[in-house]
Amino acid sequence: MANAGIPRRAPLTARAAGLVACHECGRVHPLGFTTCLRCGAALSSRDPFSLQKVWAWWLVGLMVYIPANLYPMLVTTSLGKTSENTLLGGVIELVHIGSYGVAGIVFFASIMIPIGKMFAIPYLAIKVARPDSRSAHLRHWLFEVVEFIGRWSMVDVFVVAILSSLVQLGGVVSIKPGFAALCFALSVAFTMLAAISFDSRLIWDADKGNAE
Repeated sequence: MANAGIPRRAPLTARAAGLVACHECGRVHPLGFTTCLRCGAALSSRDPFSLQKVWAWWLVGLMVYIPANLYPMLVTTSLGKTSENTLLGGVIELVHIGSYGVAGIVFFASIMIPIGKMFAIPYLAIKVARPDSRSAHLRHWLFEVVEFIGRWSMVDVFVVAILSSLVQLGGVVSIKPGFAALCFALSVAFTMLAAISFDSRLIWDADKGNAE
């Protein structure tokens, strides 16, 4: 290949160009300014506590995700008989009654997406501290995917809330949210906070260090 042996050049960042942008209004200032001239917000080229916040939110999200899978998500009472379904148990029940489409949506949104986020967030944090030869564009793409799909994990919680409010027929049939619903909602919220706390500009910094 013609480019074999030629060191890869890191992309030019705002910090390398001597610039810093305001997080609130977007105005660009020369490095050295501590306050935005337009809106008065504090200026910072990088969040020095980004990774600490990411790990803290991720760890709490993981802690509450475990009981979200162990405890019942739905508690159904029908003619005096009570049944409880966990996340995976609800998916299996939907498959047994033939609702394959709904089962697939619930499985993807409530199990696959949260587990994927649980792996993707620490992967990004680790690769910032220990960069490798993979493209920074690929890691930015992974970060954008994690940030975008995080909110769709709430599908199961929305379904539980709707069923709990609509299916209340006194002593005949009633549906109530289980303890797992609260844990799952907290897990989604904490992992979203972990993704929001991640300063994606650190990816470019790590890529620059790896290129050098």
